Amino acid sequence: MKSIKIIPKRLKGCVEIPPSKSISHRAIICASLADGMSKVENIIFSDDITATLEAVKSFGVQYKIDSKGEISNLLIKGKDKLNLIKNEIDCRESGSTLRFLIPICLLQDGEVTFTGRGKLVERPLDVFYKIFREQGIKYKNKDGRLPLTVKGTLKSGLYEVAGNISSQFISGLLFALPLLEGDSKIVITTHLESRGYVDLTLDVLKDFGVDVINNDYREFYIKGGQRYIPTDYKVEGDYSQAAFWLVAGILGEEVKCRGLNINSLQGDRVIVDIINRMKGNIAVYEDYITAKNSTTEGADIDVSQCPDLTPIIATLAALSKGTTRIINAKRLRIKESDRLKAIATELNKLGADVEEFEDGLLIKGKETLEGGVVDSWNDHRIAMALAVASIRCREPVIIHNFEAVKKSYPNFFDHFIKLGGEVYE
Repeated sequence: MKSIKIIPKRLKGCVEIPPSKSISHRAIICASLADGMSKVENIIFSDDITATLEAVKSFGVQYKIDSKGEISNLLIKGKDKLNLIKNEIDCRESGSTLRFLIPICLLQDGEVTFTGRGKLVERPLDVFYKIFREQGIKYKNKDGRLPLTVKGTLKSGLYEVAGNISSQFISGLLFALPLLEGDSKIVITTHLESRGYVDLTLDVLKDFGVDVINNDYREFYIKGGQRYIPTDYKVEGDYSQAAFWLVAGILGEEVKCRGLNINSLQGDRVIVDIINRMKGNIAVYEDYITAKNSTTEGADIDVSQCPDLTPIIATLAALSKGTTRIINAKRLRIKESDRLKAIATELNKLGADVEEFEDGLLIKGKETLEGGVVDSWNDHRIAMALAVASIRCREPVIIHNFEAVKKSYPNFFDHFIKLGGEVYE
């Protein structure tokens, strides 16, 4: 177990926000399904993105890497007819890799086994199991956990999917169904949460020549017989990651975030609105966003459309005046960790006042926290949130398992130091 010690310091400066992990997954998959050469620009090789790249190679997709410092471009030679050359796919700890590629592997009739690590092994796949049973697709797992072996072919038609479990199931189907001969329809049987992630899928599909008709997020009509078109695509900056630096600016000094699309479809762009509601000093410009030291106030925040922001919102709330209620967060219990329990437990170790409920948190803010020893729960977003919390601690913060950040943001602590952080491994 590796640990990192952070001496409390106010962060200040400019950071280039890494490319969106969510969009990177989608662009790589679409390029892989396009018959020809696509260029996907602005990629970082986090563990999750590496999992998706290694997975598409299993279908005969080839790619070349052009690296420039932290950032790389990919030349991807895709295939519209999948040719399974490896029948075991290691998804590491990436839920997107697993749930996006299961429907895609069912475009051909070969047997495929999906493996994983950490919490991914037990994250639910019931939506797909129901489809398998209805369509006669053979599958086996280990007491409901990975490894999962599937064999069969996906059929066009009607798909009924709950909207309050994970939008990843919907996105996975949206990638595969256009390539079937017949038309299909996805009917969302409950309120659709994480709608922004479905928007990202539809947007990237469109850029690669695939059309889906969206009927107010209640139904999606997918015409069969479509083809992905090779495309040059640049991935925009990640609001999920920018959120940590924006809160760092609010708690510290001025932090400027570059590389963000101010008109982005990313659901986590709402972090700007949330900081505004909490009276934070945040300003949006044409090509950057700044956040300055502020005395923030508690608020009631519904995270059903932005669950990944919860750890950093909780951190800001713990250092804001008054009380914050975070609601509609139950799905966070089946992420890389039980994020409600994880962030409540670890912030409280630092001296915060966080109460955990079944589907949310009640946080009574304080001006400063004590500091101390905490653990990331092997969750990248918990590790980053605790690092940001150190800014307003009186004593150093030691984070066990800090390397969890490699899952999405391998250069996080390099950027933390660049902004003035004092860090010792």
